[in-house]
Parts: sequence; C-alpha cells; structure tokens
Amino acid sequence: MACPTGYKILNEEWRLSVNRTEKAELIETLQATFNASTTIVVTHQVGLTVAESGELRLKMREAGAGFKVTKNRIAKLALKDTRYEDLDSLFTGPTAIGTSQDPVAAAKTLVEFAKTNTKLTIIGGSIDGKVLDKSGVEALAKLPSLDELRGKLVGLLQAPAGKLARVAQAPAGKLARVIKAREDQLQSS
Repeated sequence: MACPTGYKILNEEWRLSVNRTEKAELIETLQATFNASTTIVVTHQVGLTVAESGELRLKMREAGAGFKVTKNRIAKLALKDTRYEDLDSLFTGPTAIGTSQDPVAAAKTLVEFAKTNTKLTIIGGSIDGKVLDKSGVEALAKLPSLDELRGKLVGLLQAPAGKLARVAQAPAGKLARVIKAREDQLQSS
C-alpha cells in the first residue's frame, strides 16, 4: 500500500529540515574550531584506512591538535567571517583539515605523517590568517613547538643560575679544603 502523497511530502520536508539543522550545527562547530585555532592545515586524503586515520587522529590529539574530514561545501561556509576565509580555494577534492592552537603542532604532526604515508598530501594552510602553500606548511613544521620553546627557555634560564650556584660554592669549597689541609698538617706535626 502506497503512502498518501501528503505524508510523503511532510516526511521529505521534515528530513530536509533536520538535514539543514544538522548542517547549520556542523558549520557553527567548524567555524568555532577555526576561530579557536592559530593554525589550519588543509590536506587531501585518499584511501586512508580506518586504522591509519585512527593512528593519525591519535597523534594529532597527543600533539594538542585536531583532525577532521569535512565536506568542502560545509568547510567553505564555515570559513566565512573568519580570518581563514582566504583558504576556501584549497577546499577541492577529498579534503581533511588539521587545526591547533599551537602554531606548529598541526603542521608538524601532519607533515611527519605524510612523509610515511602517501595517502595523505599537504595542500596548504594558514597561520593566524596568513595563507601558506605546501612549502610554507613544511617550513612551519620544522620550527620548534611551543612546548619545545618553553623547555629551551627554561633550560637557558636555569643554566646561568646553576653556573652562579657552582661559582658561589667554589670559593667556599676551596676554603673548606684549605682549612682541612691546614688541620691535617697541624695534626701530623
């Protein structure tokens, strides 16, 4: 028995409205991700297995970054009114994006993964709205991350303090050895 025509139309309208609502939510979520990110890396991924995709997502999370496969139309709509609006021309083909608040994390992780897996190709990206081509993203990936820079800075700050402590202790140590030597000398005579 066929459904009444009115029911079919109503059902189709309901499906479309849910679909539109879902798309609006996706766009809003993606736009919030773009606004919260310092760096966006656009990639093409063709034929990544579920395991490879899972491995990449895990590496991205460990680096403090995110990785999302998205429809180009939704990504282009989400880019509007963000500082990354100029990236819309990169969204063609099988696109996925890496995002991070750390200026280097997404680029570093995706470039390293792409070196070992030819199914992922870096297309371009942006750092704070400045569009980067593939070589720009690769150059960005070679820079130290914020955590690495912090570690180096702490090391640089601790090195002078350590040297100062050793220098300050050296005269006291020498004086103690001289006194001990003199005491030994007096006891032996």
